[in-house]
Amino acid sequence: MFRQAISRYVNNFRGFRREIWILAIITFINRAGTMVFPFLTKYMREDLGFSYEQVGAVIMCFGLGSMLGSWLGGKLSDKFGFYKIMIFSLFTSGLMFFGIQHITTFKGLCIGMFSIMVIADMFRPAMFVSVSTYAKPENRTRAMTLVRLAVNLGFAAGPAMGGLIIVALGYNALFWIDGATCITAILIFRLLVKEKKKVATPEIFTDEIKESRTLRKDKLFWVFLFCSFATAMVFFQLLTSLPLYHNVQYGLTEFHTGLLMSFNGLMVFALEMPLVGYFERKHVPKLRIVGWGALLIALSFLVLLFEGWIGILIISIILITFGEMFNFPFSNSFAFSRAPRGQEGLYMGWYTMMFSLAHIASAQLGMMLIAKHGYAANWLVMGIIGVFSFGCCILLQRMIMREDSAIKSV
Repeated sequence: MFRQAISRYVNNFRGFRREIWILAIITFINRAGTMVFPFLTKYMREDLGFSYEQVGAVIMCFGLGSMLGSWLGGKLSDKFGFYKIMIFSLFTSGLMFFGIQHITTFKGLCIGMFSIMVIADMFRPAMFVSVSTYAKPENRTRAMTLVRLAVNLGFAAGPAMGGLIIVALGYNALFWIDGATCITAILIFRLLVKEKKKVATPEIFTDEIKESRTLRKDKLFWVFLFCSFATAMVFFQLLTSLPLYHNVQYGLTEFHTGLLMSFNGLMVFALEMPLVGYFERKHVPKLRIVGWGALLIALSFLVLLFEGWIGILIISIILITFGEMFNFPFSNSFAFSRAPRGQEGLYMGWYTMMFSLAHIASAQLGMMLIAKHGYAANWLVMGIIGVFSFGCCILLQRMIMREDSAIKSV
């Protein structure tokens, strides 16, 4: 029985091309190195002495740069190819990380974070297109999940190491490590992976109605983007207000916060691929799973209203982890599957832009609510937004089913 379970688990990782594994490896290296981001709000608040409003403003600039970078990355990937955009983005942003540690003023950090995120987040839509290009059509969702696993394994290692480095060497060391890992990851990619053009496959590009679709008129995709935005806005509290809450309410250090973040990453690494494989074998509709994920993410913050017992933080992390495992892999896959031929970068650019916009809104709304009404009000509002996103996902699933029925009747 145990051997059968292990064999079934290992089977979820079979069938990938060599390039997908290399993409996963460089993603892990890059993500493990970006140790500063989970502690960015604490760095600005506690080391630089910024107010909550100033922290929110810097995070807003962070998000605006991410939005512009995501849009540029999507457009330029369709025009010049994902390969060139990935190399330019990671190498240049690596160099920029070396310099941003020397910026300590409020205005300087606003400009610096905006600039670095424009370059850094050109990588994300290009990476999504690269995965879909190198992956086999039948395992594209699992390939995207594998890369997400690399992200989360890096996320598990990064914050714990980051907490130790902060205690031992200070925040400046993190910026050096961020830059070095970006450059190392993309050099490995350049050496081991050859550029490949996007190829249309019969399994995907046989739908004439889909081929005539444009982003501007794709109303269902815009509804989907709204759902993605709302869910991500709630989820990003994990990286903005939650680390501050750990210290204010329970007196946790950066190391303790890093351990909780690592627990999240390890759970995703162990469970996400089997969950994705199970849902695919059962042919569960993607948007239904996305909706379940939104609901679990909402619940992960609503449970924080029960203050006083530190164990509630672990329950919250477990809920948000299952929420992201349900939501994000199938959300990624749906966004790409919706794109007509030649517009994959554009669609994935807008999809990643919603996450950038969510980062802005999450930080601004969260910090404002905390400053004026306290943490409990923030958790309540975020929970309500998450539940609303769940309802929108269920509605969208029905709209997609009606569209599919209409296409089949033509």
